[in-house]
Formats: sequence, C-alpha cells, structure tokens
Amino acid sequence: MTQVARFFPFGRVPLWLVLPLGLAACDLAPVNQAEEPPEPGVLASTRNGPVGAPPGSCWGKTVSPAVVQTVEQQVQTKPAQVNDDGTIGAPPQYRTTSRQEIISPRVDNWFETPCAEVLTPEFIATLQRALSVRGYYAGDANGVYDAPTRAAVQNFQRGDGPDSPVLSLAAARKLGLIAVARQFSE
Repeated sequence: MTQVARFFPFGRVPLWLVLPLGLAACDLAPVNQAEEPPEPGVLASTRNGPVGAPPGSCWGKTVSPAVVQTVEQQVQTKPAQVNDDGTIGAPPQYRTTSRQEIISPRVDNWFETPCAEVLTPEFIATLQRALSVRGYYAGDANGVYDAPTRAAVQNFQRGDGPDSPVLSLAAARKLGLIAVARQFSE
C-alpha cells in the first residue's frame, strides 16, 4: 500500500491539497528587483544641497526622523439619561479613541562636504592614513572609499560632527586634509 493510499483510501489525492504544495515549490521572487537609491547626500555628497547653498558647493545630510506619539482620548458616545426627578437613570457611555500626533517633524541636517573631484584615490589614501593614526581605521591605505573607510569616517565624526559616513568639510579640516580658511584681522 502506498503512502497516498494509506491516507486517502480511494487512491487519489484531492487537487485542493496538491495545488498549494506545487505552488509553494515555485520560486516566485522577482528576477531583477532594483533597490531604490538612497536620498541624495545620505551615503555620498551631492551638489543638490539645502536651499540657499552656494553654487558649486557639495553637501551631505543626516536625517532626524519625526517623533510621533499616540494620544488616547475618552469620547462620549451616549450622554447620561437623567430622570424627571433629577437622578441619573443611566450613566453616560464612553469609548477610547487613539490618534497619532507628530511631536517634532522630520529634519534634514545638512553639512558641507568636499566635492567628488577632491576625493581622488590619493586623497582617500591620505584620509585612511589620518584615520589610522587616530585609531579609527585598521585597513590598508588603498585609496578606496569602501565600507571600512565609511565606518571609520562615521566613528570619527560622531563625537562633534554629523553621524554620517559622508566626510564633512569640518572633519577633513580637523584631520588636516583640507586647508582651513584664513582669518584676517583688521
């Protein structure tokens, strides 16, 4: 006696049982599912900076998400029934409603960055050496702005700059990679 005949005495398996099993075996994942690119400025600098940015400047950004709170409120659905003598015949009825309330909106935090033409392999190798000397980068100075380099940049900047893998102009100046604007006294 076969396994099927043991569970289905007539020897046939119902189609409603076989069809879902057959479909489950199919690979239904799309072949070329393209991911959406991240917002400009989040993973790489962009020339499309904030409103009023000087022409030719490059920018990065971090995003502070909106803070949302759930507010619950009692709403009267049926008023109290008052008898002719002034006593309450039936108490009022209430229900709890909840709604979302934005406490603070999403904020784009823009910061100035070196532009892409500055980020040559030589510049990036110098960046990697500067981060290595300060204990933020442990790899080779290969001149590639790869994931370990981005992580080191983010860790370096996190203390007093943007929490971003995009190198800020202030961090580049602090590392001695870009000249600091000269202040003239009168």
